[in-house]
Amino acid sequence: MAPRHLRLASRRIPFKVVLFILLILVPTCVIGILIHAQHISYLFRPLWDNPPSPFKHLPHYYAENVPMEHLCLLHGWSLRSKPRRVFDAIIFSNELDILEIRWRELHPYITKFVILESNTTFTGIPKPLFFDSNWSRFAFAKEKIVHGSFSGRIAARGKHEDPFVLESEQRKAMSGLLRSSGISNGDLIIMSDADEIPSPHTVKLLQWCDKIPHAIHLELKHYMYSFEFPVDYSSWRATIQIFGPQTRYRHSRQTDLILSDSGWHCSFCFRRLQEFVFKMTAYSHADRVRRKDFLNYSRIQKLICRGDDLFDMLPEEYTFRELIKKMGPIPHSASAVHLPSYLIENADKFRFLLPGGCLRSQE
Repeated sequence: MAPRHLRLASRRIPFKVVLFILLILVPTCVIGILIHAQHISYLFRPLWDNPPSPFKHLPHYYAENVPMEHLCLLHGWSLRSKPRRVFDAIIFSNELDILEIRWRELHPYITKFVILESNTTFTGIPKPLFFDSNWSRFAFAKEKIVHGSFSGRIAARGKHEDPFVLESEQRKAMSGLLRSSGISNGDLIIMSDADEIPSPHTVKLLQWCDKIPHAIHLELKHYMYSFEFPVDYSSWRATIQIFGPQTRYRHSRQTDLILSDSGWHCSFCFRRLQEFVFKMTAYSHADRVRRKDFLNYSRIQKLICRGDDLFDMLPEEYTFRELIKKMGPIPHSASAVHLPSYLIENADKFRFLLPGGCLRSQE
């Protein structure tokens, strides 16, 4: 048997191997982790993050030609002698097509459309007042529009403002604009982004029924890029609530109650590729643009038609089951049923939002 010191020597790792590990393998692993940190974080999210507490889903009853009194009773409510006034309040960026569909769809039920627009994005980039320069497009609602402008802070060259701070400032400004719009205690207020559209029958139900909850979230069917790509029913931030002295404009969780199947949320539903680029660099999650080629028009076009993620991200899920289920492109849908009626009535104008219309204009 070989002496002990010879056996130990034979087990030593060769110097070249140690050098390879220290100078090549370790730096390569570190660089790989840094480059793909977001993917790694989202891949293991079920291990490090906890889902929010679940909502209490309220059943939503509706069918055409059913009397409103019967619908109110089905929900455990009663019919009012007259409808509540409804104020639709949104902070606007550049979603002109979606805004037109939203306002046309809800126009018969809304008392005032309250819209706040800033001259900067949430990231502090100067931007045109898109709504202000397109007033004629919304002339059909001019008697109902309360429009306010917000002077945002412009970020220093090469830097970005904290998007969540600027977003919070605009929401505070919206609270002030609402109070100058003529809203009164007991009126209904819709708090949502422009692309979170309550269905008309949802608004009508809450407008006409008594004993409804003081505040209720709206479960919206979520679509990406157009109504050809339905994702799920995960959209919950939109709310309708009864206005009172303590009401503040918010886009966060306000109650555990959510009304099922209450409308549509169409994310990144733009007509032109330049509008995609604008939003990708302007909204609160602009940090997801990790490389300049993310903003390449041909890349964006391919991803839209495939139903794939613009930011090359994994799904934001809290269980491995849902994570695996939602990996890859969003399945195409050929259905254009139960969509906003104004969209279907003007299908030629909004072909890009319907099945088969994935190609976008560059201008």
